[in-house]
Order: sequence, then structure tokens, then C-alpha cells
Amino acid sequence: MKVGTDGVLLGAWARVASARRILDVGTGTGLIALMAAQRTTLATIDAIEIEKNAYAQACENVRSSAWNNRISVIHTSLQTFEPQHTYNVILSNPPFFSQSLRNPDSAKSTARHNHNLPPAELLRYAHKLLQPDGRIAVIYPVREAEQFLHEAHKIGLFPRRITRVIPAPGKEVKRLLVEISRQSTTCKETELCIETNKRHVYSAEYCALTKDFYLKMECEHDC
Repeated sequence: MKVGTDGVLLGAWARVASARRILDVGTGTGLIALMAAQRTTLATIDAIEIEKNAYAQACENVRSSAWNNRISVIHTSLQTFEPQHTYNVILSNPPFFSQSLRNPDSAKSTARHNHNLPPAELLRYAHKLLQPDGRIAVIYPVREAEQFLHEAHKIGLFPRRITRVIPAPGKEVKRLLVEISRQSTTCKETELCIETNKRHVYSAEYCALTKDFYLKMECEHDC
């Protein structure tokens, strides 16, 4: 699977600086785990992936990185994952398609469709692995994010941060970045616009958030 904007957004947005143990659920090619490692100095990161080819690619990417001593890539599902410890931060860019026709390519179907990991299932298992003061951060389309928040509330997890992601000025919100925890508190809500009115020219706020992870990007202040 190619590197996507969703993964970059979550990897840059999630609060990981103070974390000592991080879990990346459905790591794909390892993008979010690698971003978390780049943003921290002490954290150890477990990156789990069920699809064998993505797992192999993640292993290769991690081995080639500067942070290979802090990232463990594990070929497993969340449902069967049994670590010896819990986590400060759990991250996931989960599959979210539920009603659409499944891709005949099994790897792409696993990555995109939530039949293996619907929101309630993700929460059920992630909740058990979360430290008492820990947090879970995800990215979903709007409808799936609302379902995720509904399911989270039922098991005693509450929103702390929500960022509504807009592709370009005048467009509808396409994604929600959501952080939840066991502590019920005032939720900080913001908006983030990715592009300007000019295609492939990124907004100053998007550039500020993600600039450390792109080799080259055209930002509005560069125009």
C-alpha cells in the first residue's frame, strides 16, 4: 500500500512526545510507527500487521531506518496480540469501508475494509492494552468517526481532541482525527485544511504539521 495522507496526518497529529510505550495497530508499511519513532527519543514501539506482504514491507522499512532498535514489527491481529505490557499511546489508521464492494485483491481488502477490525472491535481490544492515563488516537471518515466515538462512550472512553480535516477551502469535512482517553474532560476541537485553492499547494497549517516528514512539498507561503 502506498503512503497516504491519512497516515501522515495521524502520525504527525498524535501526541507521542512523552510516551514510553506506543502501539501502532495495522501498521501497513510501518509509516505511523516510523513517524512516532522520529518524534520521540525514548519510546519503544510495537507495530502490528495482519497482512503478510505489508508486514514484510514494514520489517524492511524499519530495518532500513535510523530507529530500528526501538520498533518491533509483529505479524498478528489485534485480537490475538498478547503483549506483556500496556501502552501510553495506541495509534491506528484503521480500515473503514463497510458497505462498499470488497476489493478482489485480498491485501487491499484487508487494508481498506473493516470486516477484520470494525470500530467496536478496535476499541474492545485497545481498551485492554491502554494504561490508565493512556490515550488512543485514530483517523476515520466522518460517519465512521461518529460511530467510533459512540462505541467509545459505551465503554468509558471520552474524546479529548478532535480535528476536522478539510481537503481544500469550501469542501466538506472528509476525515476526523480523534483522541480519546478514560478521563472525561473538555474536548478541544479544531479544523485543518490540507490544500489551498491551488491544487497540490498545501496550506500553511498543514505544512507546519507535516513538514518534518516530507522531502519536498509546495506550501502556500512559498508561492
